[in-house]
Amino acid sequence: MADDKEEPQAGAQAEGGDDVHELTPGYKAPKKVDLDTIKQLDSNDESLVKYKAQLLGQTEAVLDVGGNNVIVQKLMLVPEGHTETTLDLTGDLTQFKKTPLIMKEGVNYRVKIQFRVQREIVSGLRYVQTTYRKGIRVDKTMFMVGSYGPKTEAHVFQTPIDEAPSGLVSRGHYTIKSLFTDDDKNVYLEWEWALDIKKEWE
Repeated sequence: MADDKEEPQAGAQAEGGDDVHELTPGYKAPKKVDLDTIKQLDSNDESLVKYKAQLLGQTEAVLDVGGNNVIVQKLMLVPEGHTETTLDLTGDLTQFKKTPLIMKEGVNYRVKIQFRVQREIVSGLRYVQTTYRKGIRVDKTMFMVGSYGPKTEAHVFQTPIDEAPSGLVSRGHYTIKSLFTDDDKNVYLEWEWALDIKKEWE
């Protein structure tokens, strides 16, 4: 949550356009291929078959609870030297704006996102985080999460370490809009949460 960054505006299919997907100049999303097709490719190459088995695992046994191919389960705010706070993203998302998280000014922190892929390989997952104060955008950061195959166990993505704002002017209430999307512009989850930057932990 540094100073305002000239990052692309949030997009995906929800709102804003395509520039949310321009994370890397010149990047082109790979052609989408279904899981069965990938398994059949080069089926006579024993070493490649073994490699794909290790990469994809036993997809027939992957838990599928319905809904989106990607299920975003949790957001964890992890400040250095202090207990992390977890937001359960599988329930009522409206409560997060009403109950802001507390963070001491100037501390180093990172955000972790826990998610699962259920059915098909997902390409180019992205996490976009836009921060507002008093209705004005003060920061926008977009992270490439990567590409993943189906797996019953959850994946955890963590952002690089960042520094919370500090000083009298920077203390106060912030609203954060988060977006989890991919190369195909699927929006797996959008949610808002609140953060109060204070002089001391409370």
